Amino acid sequence: MLNVDMNGIIQIAREAGNLIMDIYQSDFGIKEKADESPLTAADEASHQWIFTELTKLYPDIPILSEEGSEIEYSQRKTWPMFWLVDPLDGTKEFIKRNGEFTVNIALIVEGLPQLGVIYAPALDALYFAEQGKGAYRQLAGGIIEPLKLKEKKTSPYVLVQSRSHSSEEGEAYLEEVKRIHGDTLLINKGSSLKFCLVAEGEADAYPRFVPTMEWDTAAGQAIVECAGGKVQTVEGQRLCYNKESLLNPFFIVST
Repeated sequence: MLNVDMNGIIQIAREAGNLIMDIYQSDFGIKEKADESPLTAADEASHQWIFTELTKLYPDIPILSEEGSEIEYSQRKTWPMFWLVDPLDGTKEFIKRNGEFTVNIALIVEGLPQLGVIYAPALDALYFAEQGKGAYRQLAGGIIEPLKLKEKKTSPYVLVQSRSHSSEEGEAYLEEVKRIHGDTLLINKGSSLKFCLVAEGEADAYPRFVPTMEWDTAAGQAIVECAGGKVQTVEGQRLCYNKESLLNPFFIVST
């Protein structure tokens, strides 16, 4: 197993966040990608920084990034490990200027997340975890503290959902949760911060019934799992990575 310099990865994420904030505070333009999703200079600047710095630290480990060049599955499937990066998760939240966007860096080993770093630069909130070493957060430059899941059977039952996406399946799931648990509180949150809310004990579950890509979830999954939670498909299988299609199935994050 790779001996990872966690402090080095955290520093890369923080510096990417600084680049993002420089653009966030400017009059930035917005492009449109082929899939009609938005793209800003912040996405591109963060990607370039992370790609360059990870390559310096780990020249032999490939990188799969949302803003990188497409890599054929015939090549990817031979990778025993790789970095999976979303240089700016929550571009829509970035454009809305609500602060709920993150830098996501994960290490995938044999299809499963072994390490995750999430940094929300506008909030100065850092979350990081590594299998076998626990999950932690550092809020607004304060002390580093271990993450603790919400105690079960405490009321109300708290669900976190996307601020920018909804679906009929999600509404049906919410109704079922209300039927089972009664008093239910719904929190809207952007980007991978939804994973962090579960990992830090602010929410019981995060159901996702609209499309996500592998780079959207890998770092968050590492953090939730290292805190003791679960990230599973609706069929109960652990979410896995480096599939032929990088589109995730629907999933539920829970304590």
